[in-house]
Amino acid sequence: MVKLIEMMLDEGLITKEAISKLVKSRPPKKISFANLIGENLVDAEVVNNFLVRKIREGALTLSRLEKIEGIDIVSILKQVAEALHVEYIDLDEVEIDMRLFSTVPYKQLIKYHVIPIEEDELYVLVAFDDPLDMGAQDAIQRLFPKKPIKIAIAKPSQIMHHLQRLEINESVKGLIQDIRRDLSQENAIEVEDGESSAVLKLIDIILKSAIYIGASDIHIEAMEKSCIVRERVDGMLRQSFTFDKDIFNPLASRMKLLANLDIAEKRKPQDGRFSSKISDREFDFRVSTLPTIYGESIVLRILDKSKAMIRLEDAGMSQFCYERFSNAIKAPYGIVLVTGPTGSGKTTTLYGALNAIKDIKDKIITVEDPVEYQMAGLQQVQVHPQVGLTFATALKAILRQDPDKIMIGEIRDQETLRIAIQAALTGHLVLSTLHTNDAISAVTRILDMGIEEYLVSGALVAIQAQRLVRKICTHCKRETVLPERLLKEIKQYLPEHPVFYKGEGCKECGGSGYKGREMISEVLVVSETMSRMIARNASKEELTKQAYEEGFISMFEDGVHKALAGKTTIEEIYRVARL
Repeated sequence: MVKLIEMMLDEGLITKEAISKLVKSRPPKKISFANLIGENLVDAEVVNNFLVRKIREGALTLSRLEKIEGIDIVSILKQVAEALHVEYIDLDEVEIDMRLFSTVPYKQLIKYHVIPIEEDELYVLVAFDDPLDMGAQDAIQRLFPKKPIKIAIAKPSQIMHHLQRLEINESVKGLIQDIRRDLSQENAIEVEDGESSAVLKLIDIILKSAIYIGASDIHIEAMEKSCIVRERVDGMLRQSFTFDKDIFNPLASRMKLLANLDIAEKRKPQDGRFSSKISDREFDFRVSTLPTIYGESIVLRILDKSKAMIRLEDAGMSQFCYERFSNAIKAPYGIVLVTGPTGSGKTTTLYGALNAIKDIKDKIITVEDPVEYQMAGLQQVQVHPQVGLTFATALKAILRQDPDKIMIGEIRDQETLRIAIQAALTGHLVLSTLHTNDAISAVTRILDMGIEEYLVSGALVAIQAQRLVRKICTHCKRETVLPERLLKEIKQYLPEHPVFYKGEGCKECGGSGYKGREMISEVLVVSETMSRMIARNASKEELTKQAYEEGFISMFEDGVHKALAGKTTIEEIYRVARL
């Protein structure tokens, strides 16, 4: 960074007075490209052109440039590619031909920081992190003597990430060879039915790998040229394995056998589940299959049984939201809703609430689809639409069981919602989830579903809306500077001298800068005034104004507070919540 600033000073792109202005500001700001551009001390396009020229001159490498804060590396890569007449490739958007990759010594790829992408009739496409390294180009060309290589350029961090991921495939290469040997033998029919021990070992590695890194889901997908395995970690998918296409069928068949599914049925979706003990912990795996144009997509939801015992206070709510929500679920009757999109932690919050309120004196019955975690002291009902046991029919039967508290996994239709509200009005505490973007929208959503205003106003106790944001990795956490534009947008939520943090990326977090997730939420408590407004069909704008007058804190503001506390980043808050 210092050397680059010196180069820019030498060429007159920036003045010493501009640098002094940053250092002498109150509070003093770091000398970074983000600040130089944010303070309008240098033009972003001028900086990009300067950096592209230095890369072409060999005075700067892309791997070094990528580590500098405030640089738009993708924009620079595209400019470099255009100047050198080569192709820019986003490695996360292309499919790597695994058969081509397996023909090249892995040590050579690591040595030269390159990755072969695909081969056609004319050339072999290879991504380099330094398109000017002629020695690397000559060495890689010798690996493909029959065809010329076509140079492409990609982010250095992407190349290393994909090489490290593909290295894992090297560790299971022996298993892949065993599966292929079994497939080529006379008992290939049995192997396709999933009886190969090598396939079982491969599945065991996939499951252990996912659990080790804290994944919530495993995606096994058939592609045109390969079979890929991806894991959802902290809400984001990352690729962990890439196999040749011929491995998919035996792998899929064995997965179906484990989940008691029909292995011969590949034309319609199927659902099942199985349990397995991994590292002395019991896990349930919920399996879903979906036909696709290249085969099937198989998704495994990992259910850790220990998570059913989560305490509400450990769910990650701010103290303000926790107190409001805790008071709401202690109400003797009424309906408390938790809203948010799929994967926002609604079910976990409901289980935490049940743990907080369950008592030997109360009968608590839940109706779920499916029952994800089994809890002692509760009567849990699994819906079975095939035999007519829907949420609505189960709820009608539950009300004849003399319950005190009821948890409904999800309100999907008007019939279920009407029964739930009637149960809330007749002396039961009802907990459930609803798909809305924020807490106040839940009120209008319920009314849109055809429920009368006077019923809604009498039944609603509180609504919590929530999202999950990724937490900054504590191992690589450091202070960062936000662009001035962003600071102006959130100025109303900030103290006088705000400090923000980010994760640089390390081995602990897999280079993402994030590890674990934290909840951001908003809790709308339905007061007497709010209840009267709902009864007279007040608009969403009127309800919002009244909520803020009563001390309501929005989910976005809650997120900004979490960012100021160093738990997450402003970028994460913008990713999941709206200002």
